[in-house]
Amino acid sequence: MKLITAVARVHTIQSGLRKLIREPLSLIGLILLVLIILVTLFGPYFVPNDPLTVNMGERLLTPSVKYPLGTDNMGRCIFSRLVIGAQATLGITALVIVTVILIGIPIGILAGYIGGRFDAVMMRIVDGLTALPEFILAIALAGFLGPSTMNLMLSIVLVKWMSYARVVRGIVLSEREKEYVLAARVGGCGTWKLLRRHLLPQIVSPVLVLAALDVGKVILTISSLSYLGLGVQPPAPEWGAMLNDGRAYFQTVPELMIYPGIAIISVVVACNLIGDGLRDALDLRNQ
Repeated sequence: MKLITAVARVHTIQSGLRKLIREPLSLIGLILLVLIILVTLFGPYFVPNDPLTVNMGERLLTPSVKYPLGTDNMGRCIFSRLVIGAQATLGITALVIVTVILIGIPIGILAGYIGGRFDAVMMRIVDGLTALPEFILAIALAGFLGPSTMNLMLSIVLVKWMSYARVVRGIVLSEREKEYVLAARVGGCGTWKLLRRHLLPQIVSPVLVLAALDVGKVILTISSLSYLGLGVQPPAPEWGAMLNDGRAYFQTVPELMIYPGIAIISVVVACNLIGDGLRDALDLRNQ
């Protein structure tokens, strides 16, 4: 029985991946994201200049062989800072997404399956906090905690886990009364084993879709908070911070904001295309 279930799950995943690749827009998003990840991982070994080196004698230079995208207001290589800054932006995003999943899934499962007072308390907390716009709440938390990378991550995690808990709770509430769950209970399946073997697999696909769609939102939030001076602090390169650095020169040297803006938009578009494709590919009603 276990072997049949495992084979069925593998077949569903393979079918979903094939369907994802067949979609032109999803494939474009996947290729774009893979290229960005490759640049993030291996680009630092090939950057032409130190992204932190200040050279006021070479500030605001146009693109050249030495500086492929020119230099910023401090004489630093824009291309090098974009490549190294990808590690900060995408690294923080990945940590935030993983953390909110690890927090949201257990809370959602327990709230949906156990119910009672725990469910009532957690959902009242979620309802109260989700009444406020996520971005405004993140700004308030980041401002209260103070500007730093760790506080930036913490403020976003405190805002984002609620949507995952709500989605997971809704799935558990709809699944716990179905026949296969009732049959597992009658067969003597313990609570934790039932949650792990029967309910958790039903949660994976919706959470993956939500995470893929959330990557773009998290990147925009990180960049916005860094733009406001509440995130990654100078001189560390980060796309949002680079936008903030180039703000004063937008009318004279707009490239200082255009380059990091294009980088942010590229990742957001790629993740949204993949998220839309995953939503269709992993929809069991389409299997």
